[in-house]
Amino acid sequence: MLRGSLLLQKRSISMKYLLILILLILTGPAFAQSEVDEKEAISHTVQLYFDGMMERDRSKLEEAFHPEARLIGYRGENFTITSFEDWASGTAKGEKRDKNQYQNQLLDIDLKGYTAIAKTELFWPGIYYFDYLTLMKIDGQWKIVHKTWYEETR
Repeated sequence: MLRGSLLLQKRSISMKYLLILILLILTGPAFAQSEVDEKEAISHTVQLYFDGMMERDRSKLEEAFHPEARLIGYRGENFTITSFEDWASGTAKGEKRDKNQYQNQLLDIDLKGYTAIAKTELFWPGIYYFDYLTLMKIDGQWKIVHKTWYEETR
């Protein structure tokens, strides 16, 4: 009798492991797909940033950035901290930029939950920018909350 009981327990445990394995196999791609979807949404936000700068389109910049975002880096030798409002006001002024003279590229996205870092390179006439964008998912939308950059003249 004891042997039969042990056999049933082993089968029960084996069935539990089998069910867990099947569940992992079936849901694994869903988790992977979710990450792909999130990275696509982040890429869209970064593209809004690029397009907003090229087109000098304030509405695209506002869609990409959180209104309390900060932009931090050096302008030449001067360390600067700029509010999104000040930066967007200046960036949105003037004529559209000629996209043939500029190259903006998203290099990498590191995603963890509702936070992400996007690494970008912007090759503009006379200057290279290397941006590190911190994004957060806020109310279902990916927003740039911080931009740190490095620049090189060429």
